[in-house]
Amino acid sequence: MELKTVDHVDVQRYMGTWYEIAKFPQRFEKGMVGITAEYSLLPDGKVSVLNRGYKGDFNGEMKTIKGKARVVDPKTNAKLKVTFFWPFAGNYWIIELGKDYEYAVVGEASRKYLWVLSRSPQMDGDVYDGIIGRLREKGFDVSKLEKNHQKPVEKVT
Repeated sequence: MELKTVDHVDVQRYMGTWYEIAKFPQRFEKGMVGITAEYSLLPDGKVSVLNRGYKGDFNGEMKTIKGKARVVDPKTNAKLKVTFFWPFAGNYWIIELGKDYEYAVVGEASRKYLWVLSRSPQMDGDVYDGIIGRLREKGFDVSKLEKNHQKPVEKVT
């Protein structure tokens, strides 16, 4: 089954901080909580990627990894290649995107990689359940999804 990306991504609007809500477990994120990805546009049109997370719990050591991404489908801007360890590059396909860029779902054709991202540390349960249902229809084994713990937003009183 072919995996389709979104029709168009406004790269400038996609920049900023994303919170990892759920993912298929990956070796490089093992035992990490509070994972975020921060994207910023570079002068050459590429994207700087900074992933952060805490080892073990929120009191653990902050781990960071920097990479670069480049758009490989300029028609949609929805397919990118991300490199953290040169010369290895991974596919980064934006397969769902909230109308207001409030969430994004990233995967790739083999369905080995999957991330559910949000602009806020928590995602509405109905929104999450809807995403999971659509991922199942797209051929992802959603039983492998692992939720990532994020710090709740502190309310100012």
